[in-house]
Amino acid sequence: MAEYKLILPPMGEGIMEATITEWAKNEGDYIEEDETIVGIATDKVDSDVPSSISGKLLKKLKEVNDICKIGEAFAILEIDNTDKSSTSFKSELSLQKDDDLTITTSFTDEIITEELVKPILSNSTLQPISSTQDRFYSPLIRSICKKENISLSEIEKIQGTGLNGRITKEDLLSYLKDKNTQTAIEKTSEALDSSFLSTSSSISDSDEIIEMDRMRKLISKNMLQSRQISAHVTSFVECDVTNLVLWRNKNKDTFLQREGVKLTFMPMFIQAIVKALKDFPLINISVDGDTIIKKKNINIGIATAVPNGNLIVPVIKNADQLSLSGLARSINDLAVRARNNQLKPEDTKGGTYTLSNIGSFGNIAGTPIINQPQVAIMAVGSIVKKPAVIETPQGDMIGIRNMMIISHTYDHRVIDGALGGAFAKKVSDYLEKFDLNTKF
Repeated sequence: MAEYKLILPPMGEGIMEATITEWAKNEGDYIEEDETIVGIATDKVDSDVPSSISGKLLKKLKEVNDICKIGEAFAILEIDNTDKSSTSFKSELSLQKDDDLTITTSFTDEIITEELVKPILSNSTLQPISSTQDRFYSPLIRSICKKENISLSEIEKIQGTGLNGRITKEDLLSYLKDKNTQTAIEKTSEALDSSFLSTSSSISDSDEIIEMDRMRKLISKNMLQSRQISAHVTSFVECDVTNLVLWRNKNKDTFLQREGVKLTFMPMFIQAIVKALKDFPLINISVDGDTIIKKKNINIGIATAVPNGNLIVPVIKNADQLSLSGLARSINDLAVRARNNQLKPEDTKGGTYTLSNIGSFGNIAGTPIINQPQVAIMAVGSIVKKPAVIETPQGDMIGIRNMMIISHTYDHRVIDGALGGAFAKKVSDYLEKFDLNTKF
């Protein structure tokens, strides 16, 4: 028999950790491969995690409400290592020149019960980092630790993904990135806490204190993080959507009978955004350090309020390939499943641009926060009838028009005002020129 660590798998772009919400199995229970072992929750979606192998649950490494990082072990299984059907594979291990030790071997068991190599070399020029647990740290790792002032107690807490749990360069760099981001968030939070200190001290006996639920805490953390990462700027455009209103009023009953879903304005909004993204592809990007990643696919996230007051952003994949009726069906499907807590992890992955319909709450305008790692988000306000100037071949005249404010928030690190403002105007142009003869 051998022990096998279950690792929390990747949950989607930008998700670095999850909260354990429930255990489907108890210690001592036998678990089949692909059988659910634990329930988890992120700021985007709740989900179940299946076991990647069959075996007996030997030990839970996390309890309910504990945080588990992606790639971190959350349970230990006892498995029969003589069963090669599930654990056998061949792998060639070769450590690079920056990892201090070279070994090349082939093995046929995913479970390694002994260290294959005992490190015997040391680099006297580096500040030594040793462990009472006899854990090995390469010269490269020790060098980075010395440069970044990482203590022994700190490095021992890092989950290694290398052979026998060794810490790799990637593990350490990922830890430093998360640490720096968390430090920035904590500083921002401390500043906010200080600014509201006088309010906190004035709580009276008649006031009600409400504890944030898990998702609200995650949303709060992510909103602060987005503000810390991106330089938020917002441009506004007032748009005449009279043609949109006339077309919808004319076709909504027929559409409901034919498609089985209500015809809202959202499909037309998304279609206009998709067209504008094709005109301005440098809006459909993300940022990785000093690198800009230009996205090939156009995947539109839809900010959706759920019954408990929280927010989730399901994604319409390849929105540029869908007709108006296809968009309407996708929007309805995602919205219904979001409200019923039935979204899957993949439903919130891969968004490249987000739309928030704040007009559905009666708001005329707003400045939404960017959904990381995207670089822009659009909000559409409520449609209001207003007197407006209408240009005709016979001259200008005053008429009652259906007007709406579009707000486009973008990351000023990579999108300047000219591009961000031009994109908002292009979306407005597509909506104002909507063809009354459009077929769905």
